[in-house]
Amino acid sequence: MFSSTDTNNKRALASSNIRGDRYEVKRHQKYPHALNFYSVPPTEEITIDEFEGFAFDRLQVLKALEGAILRNKSEEDIKDIDKKLSLPLHSDDAAKAYPLEEERRKDHISHFILRLAYSRTVDLRNWFLKYECALFKLRFIRENKEERLAFLNNENIRWKNLSQAERELMREKFTKEESNACSITYDDELFEIDFEKVPDLVAKRAVYIKEGKAYVPTTEQISLVMYEFRQRLAKALELASKSFITLRNERIMPMLDEIIKYDGRTQTTNNYSLIDNPNADNLAEHFPLCMQHLYQNLCEKHHLKHFARIQFNLFLKGIGLTVEEALAFWRKSFSEIDEAKFLKDYAYNIRHNYGLEGKRQDYKPLNCMSIISSYRPNSGEIHGCPFREFSQSNLSAKLVQMGVRDEEHIKEILNLTEGEHYQIACTKYFEITRGLSDKNNDNVIIGTIEHPNEYLNASVSNEKNRMKMNNKDKMVNK
Repeated sequence: MFSSTDTNNKRALASSNIRGDRYEVKRHQKYPHALNFYSVPPTEEITIDEFEGFAFDRLQVLKALEGAILRNKSEEDIKDIDKKLSLPLHSDDAAKAYPLEEERRKDHISHFILRLAYSRTVDLRNWFLKYECALFKLRFIRENKEERLAFLNNENIRWKNLSQAERELMREKFTKEESNACSITYDDELFEIDFEKVPDLVAKRAVYIKEGKAYVPTTEQISLVMYEFRQRLAKALELASKSFITLRNERIMPMLDEIIKYDGRTQTTNNYSLIDNPNADNLAEHFPLCMQHLYQNLCEKHHLKHFARIQFNLFLKGIGLTVEEALAFWRKSFSEIDEAKFLKDYAYNIRHNYGLEGKRQDYKPLNCMSIISSYRPNSGEIHGCPFREFSQSNLSAKLVQMGVRDEEHIKEILNLTEGEHYQIACTKYFEITRGLSDKNNDNVIIGTIEHPNEYLNASVSNEKNRMKMNNKDKMVNK
């Protein structure tokens, strides 16, 4: 993808010669279609900012797709997820309204950056393959028939198309075959393909099988296309993994490492809060479960241990509390400790979190991945993510305590935690406790909760929207 005097780097990225803050890339071709099998690496010039920005924007879309699929969102709910999340890709008929060349260039380059970043392990390759397939599928379905056909012809993808006489004979066999769930209309074309290439269609009896061949109607063409896309990308990832071992570029490697660590949220400044006049006690009802748990323990016991204090104090910092407000909050909360002990044992660490002591590093509020993965609680400690750390029985009781009464909702959340989808479980908890149904698409979070402060912001925003709607209804009913 990039050019370089280093032969190994050429294999890894197709090129990688850094000139100043730019990578050298030569475009082989324009982009005649919105759809792309990503067969040819891009080789045009991009900046380092583009390298990072393109990768993070695409990863945000893939993470959002992961969350939506795990939460059983419908195809209708996620059909435009890429357009909503900084990776739009429009058809030719939208050329007057959108910069198609720029969109397709970004889509092309971002895919190859992530392909390289996610090629290093089997788990990463499988994750990338799964959600790239999901993204391609929703885009393919979104295109009209003419554009799909033009794209497939351009990719030289063709299947044996039965003649009209052969189709008539096959329709009769479909009709007579009682065990077959597929029905074929007069206008349906039929494609002949090896049956092992369409196991999903065979499983649901959507094709007629004869002598090792499956006969696929046009209504099921998507399965044929997805087979081609999946096979090609799987092979490409294997090749990329071999090249990754030889990659030795001091400027690219740290960026690829950051891509893997990225939690899927938009890159933001240190201002995590959208809250006016922040006050921890007044905002407690909007806290995510991890912070609710810490806050409740603090109120009951007037103390938190070291890592719990760090987790909660940085969260308060993210809300917008100044260091003076944070010190006042903790002094009030630690009411059973005298002033001298508080100043000696606790005030320093609070000021340290704000970058006012020690090496004066300005610490950011912890995101979900940090809370889940780092500093796992030992016996007697209560920090961390409840969806990961609580037993099934304790989590169930906690959910009931927090207002989740429906047994199906509780079961759904517990199943997600058993599958280690902790952030998806948190997002589901948010939707349930905020009264957001799947049908109310404008309010439901498309992606997954990735940060406690974003949870709080979303909760406050949801309440404001609800109050606006209530006021509007009152005005209408007057």
